[in-house]
Amino acid sequence: MSITGKQKNISEPWRVIFMGTPDFALPGLRALADAPDFKIVGVFTQPDKPAGRGQIMTPPPIKMLSEKLSTKAGENNKNSWPIYQPVKIKTETETIKKLAPDLIVVIAYGQIISQAILDIPRFGCINVHASLLPKYRGAACLNAPILNGDTATGVTIMKMDAGLDTGPILRQTKIKLNGRETLEKLHDQLAAEGAKILIPTLRYFTAGLIKPQAQDNKAASYVRTLKKSDGLIDWAKPAEEIERLLRAYNPWPGAYTEWGGKIIKIITAAPEILSENRKPAGTFFRYQGKLAVSCGQDSLVILKLQAAGKKAMAAAEFLNGYKIK
Repeated sequence: MSITGKQKNISEPWRVIFMGTPDFALPGLRALADAPDFKIVGVFTQPDKPAGRGQIMTPPPIKMLSEKLSTKAGENNKNSWPIYQPVKIKTETETIKKLAPDLIVVIAYGQIISQAILDIPRFGCINVHASLLPKYRGAACLNAPILNGDTATGVTIMKMDAGLDTGPILRQTKIKLNGRETLEKLHDQLAAEGAKILIPTLRYFTAGLIKPQAQDNKAASYVRTLKKSDGLIDWAKPAEEIERLLRAYNPWPGAYTEWGGKIIKIITAAPEILSENRKPAGTFFRYQGKLAVSCGQDSLVILKLQAAGKKAMAAAEFLNGYKIK
C-alpha cells in the first residue's frame, strides 16, 4: 500500500501505550522509544513466568527492554513509563483510560483486547502482524509460510477490531522466501521489517493520510496456536515436507520421533533429499557414512539431533554411539 503526503505538525507528541511480550516485539518498542513525535505512557506485557530446568521466575523480553529504556527520571521525561503485567488485560480498562492514550500499539502481546479497550484511544489500536493478511490470521503465522513452502510472506500493520486479525489494513511489506529459511531467521527478519514501517505508518495514519483498507474475508486463512504434539514427525509424509517441518518448528514445538523406545528430537536435516527409499517409513539407516531416515517419499539426511536427556549432537556423533546398519 502506497503512502503519500506530509506528516501533520503537532506541538505535543502522541501519547502511546505499547502492548507486547516476546522477542518479536522488541524492535517495535525500540522504534517507538526513539521516535520524537510519540511518547510512550505505559507498557503492558505478560506476567513473569517460570522458565528453564530450575523453573526460575523470568520476566518477558519486553519487560526487560522496558526497564532498560525507561530512565524513570520523572513523568515529564519521554523515556520514562510505567510497566504493567496484568493476568487479564480486561481488568486494566480504567488504568488505560487514565493513561489517556492517542494510540495503542500491539505486537505479539498474547491476550485478546476487549472492545472496551479498543474504543479508548482516539486513533484506535494498531497491530503489527507477521503475515500478509488476510492470509494466516492467528498465532502460528511465522511457522506457516515455512511449513507450507510459500514463496513469500511479510508484515501487516492494521487497525484492530473485535475479530481475530480481521481489522482494516494500513500498510503491508512483502519479502521473498527461498525455501531455506529457518524459523529463527524469519522471526528476526519480520520483526525488523515491522519496526521499520511502524513509525512512518503511524505518522501518516495520525495525519489522516492513510485510508484503512478492509480485508477480503473470502481469502482469509487461519493458523491455530501450536501444541507440543504438533511436532511429532509423520515419516509417511514426503521427505521434502518433513524437512520444512524441521525448519518451521525449531525451537518450538520442536520436531521429534520415537526410536528404540526413546524420544529423539530432530533439529536439522540436509536439504539434500535421497532417492533411496526401500525401507519402511521411519527407518533410520546409514547412507554413505551419513544418518538418514526413510520417508513416505524419498529419504532425508539428518545433520543434528538430540536424544531425550542428552545434549544436542551432530549426526556423525550419534552414529558412533548407536548401532545403525
